[in-house]
Amino acid sequence: MRALEATVRLSSMTAAAEELSVTHGAISRHIKSLEEMFGIPLVLRGTRSVVATPEGARLANDLSNAFALIASSVEQLQPGPLTLSCSSTIMMSWLIPRIGMFHELHPEIEVRFNMNYDRIDFVRDEISVAIRNSMIEPPKEVIIKDLVDEWIGPVCSPEYAARHFRTPSDLQKCVLLATKTRLGGWADWAKASAQDAEFRPQKIYDHFYLLIQAAACGLGVGMVPKILVLDDLRSGKLVAPLGFAAGSFKLVLWVAPHLRARPETRALVDWLTEEFRKPGMQGETVQAVPLKLSDRRLSVPANRTRPLRRV
Repeated sequence: MRALEATVRLSSMTAAAEELSVTHGAISRHIKSLEEMFGIPLVLRGTRSVVATPEGARLANDLSNAFALIASSVEQLQPGPLTLSCSSTIMMSWLIPRIGMFHELHPEIEVRFNMNYDRIDFVRDEISVAIRNSMIEPPKEVIIKDLVDEWIGPVCSPEYAARHFRTPSDLQKCVLLATKTRLGGWADWAKASAQDAEFRPQKIYDHFYLLIQAAACGLGVGMVPKILVLDDLRSGKLVAPLGFAAGSFKLVLWVAPHLRARPETRALVDWLTEEFRKPGMQGETVQAVPLKLSDRRLSVPANRTRPLRRV
């Protein structure tokens, strides 16, 4: 039954075998055994994919619900590690620099991470809380908690801005950067900021963290959610010449319904909610923080080296 459920859900015996840590032949034999027992075909085997028959699809769906219920009941009695899911860019740009503060408040709580920005199965993937964009369809029965509006805007290096930005209309002459995961980002920003012009990106990156790095290196102007560059704006690594505008989406938390009453889950949800609502996360202007004198003393110009001192 596990073999059938995984095969129908993944539309592949090979993928089901990988998930269940068995061979392709074992999956095939298990499904064939079920078909012989029921006397009806449950899947139609193709060269590259597997399609469930109506009877197979109905059985697989019910099995999926049953397995989820079993796992959920067991986890309520013996919960696994607290697991937070978010995109790799949020993990790198926002969460990692801040998670130390959560550990200081709750040293007894262990947090495990899952890097994913799409739909999830809380039970199967063993996830407690997920940070998501409201554009993504949530799972059924999930607890949804609104965090903040998503503010979006163009960013680039200070040097690129100094060379290319005199007026907002200069944006048309710049190299525009976008990501495959948000190809409509420039159009969304134009609408949100009441821009009449049409902006077409010239360079497309697979992920936001690649786009952000490209913008910081002076390769063009990237369209990004503010949350992903908040620290880069404060450090002066990036600037936002035209500011940010409230987009059409929100940042939300998905909370596993069977884990919402768990003290560790509530502590993580409360901390994330507080962090997301701190100053700077909305439309406020973010000022670069000047380098401290102590930091300057530690820095050595790239074209100078200190002589070695004899001991």
